[in-house]
Amino acid sequence: MSRWSKAMLAALSLGVSGAAFALPATPPAGEADRALELLKTAVSFKTVEGLHQVPAFAHYLAGQFQQAGFAESDIRFQPIGETGTLTVTWPGSDKALKPLVISDHMDVVAADPKDWTRDPFTPVVENGYVYGRGSLDNKFDVAMVVTTLTQLKKEGYKPRRTIVLALSGDEETAMATTRVLADQLKGAELVLNGDGGGGTLDESGKPMVFGFQAGEKTYADFEISFVSPGGHSSRPGSPDTNAIYRLARAIDRIAAYQFPVQSNELTIAYLKATAEKTPGALGDAMRRFAANPKDAEAAATLSAEPEYIGQVRTTCVATMLQGGHALNALPQKASVSVNCRIFPGVKIADVEATLKQVVADKDASFATIGDPTASDASPLRPDVMDAVRKAVDLAHPGVPVVPNMAAGASDSLYFRAKGVPSYGVSAVFMKPSDDFAHGLNERAPVAAIPGALVQWHSLLTTLSSR
Repeated sequence: MSRWSKAMLAALSLGVSGAAFALPATPPAGEADRALELLKTAVSFKTVEGLHQVPAFAHYLAGQFQQAGFAESDIRFQPIGETGTLTVTWPGSDKALKPLVISDHMDVVAADPKDWTRDPFTPVVENGYVYGRGSLDNKFDVAMVVTTLTQLKKEGYKPRRTIVLALSGDEETAMATTRVLADQLKGAELVLNGDGGGGTLDESGKPMVFGFQAGEKTYADFEISFVSPGGHSSRPGSPDTNAIYRLARAIDRIAAYQFPVQSNELTIAYLKATAEKTPGALGDAMRRFAANPKDAEAAATLSAEPEYIGQVRTTCVATMLQGGHALNALPQKASVSVNCRIFPGVKIADVEATLKQVVADKDASFATIGDPTASDASPLRPDVMDAVRKAVDLAHPGVPVVPNMAAGASDSLYFRAKGVPSYGVSAVFMKPSDDFAHGLNERAPVAAIPGALVQWHSLLTTLSSR
């Protein structure tokens, strides 16, 4: 990971002048309405795993680009299983420049209509929000980017650097489509990911901060198992031979363990900026940790908060449990799935080795689930930070731009693993209390649309002109 100067980090909050490209503070007449309609239509596609609707949604989006004048040969849907990828290439005038990639995803997590107040796939605009599964994650930024690119095409904009829109189809599940896209676009200059970062409003609606995601933790799942001969439940024998009891002791050890405290420039900058907006002991702990990451008391305070423990440590937590085969039989096998979110720069194998030491049972069997991929944080490039600062200022002047590291995972993971810098720059500004992504009654604020369009317009034109 590259080193970032204190002067650069300070500039993120004070404001940095951007490249010159005059833009209005509001989108062209009718563009916000068009983006809203596109978002509503996007929500109506049930792009949940197994419903085979990603291809239909992709073909709808392809039609939007064709209507705007993009060449059919530059629009490609690639089927992958029951889902697929959509790429739209806008050739630049300078073929020597590496392309600028925009990453988003078309799929959404499952939603049971019985649990929702409104049908999750029937978009409703009510009380200033667009309700529906995916209205926020990630179809909001998909709609904003598609609207922006088609608007730029209609305006006659000609990029110097090739722009590639890369939409994955299973980000919420296996990420197989993401791996394909990252491999195809591994020669890109950088990636702008609409499924990361974003602006925060306070509960009164005042803009507080724009989070610029330049890193994320590695996602890895491990299965820990114990086996035993089993037998009749009327003859329980020693607890040391019972697979469930041994697994329970292993789980207790994992629950009691905390990985070592860690930090990087991203987390220090994030906590330093967030401390200014956070009152009380928590804000004080942020301030002290940012000044001295070896402050054990500050680290303990942050680790006690679910929102911030991921910023200072690798975390591993039991998420699924299986054991036994009959009510009247001793278990022959018991296993637990442990989900880990690994700090950038830490090897997956090292985390597994630590878990083995923590469990401290030679009979425990460890298996890695899937094929986890690690990636380091992306450098805070001055040209990208400059462009982001300028774009945010157009709709939200002076709002601090703060780099951060996501505790979760997004498509950026696979691009970073291929050596392509990737930055989360979602253009939605919203209150934390409005964030129901992956949850019931997901919604996105209609008021965020004009500013999001202005932000994407500026960011894409600035970075594609260099």
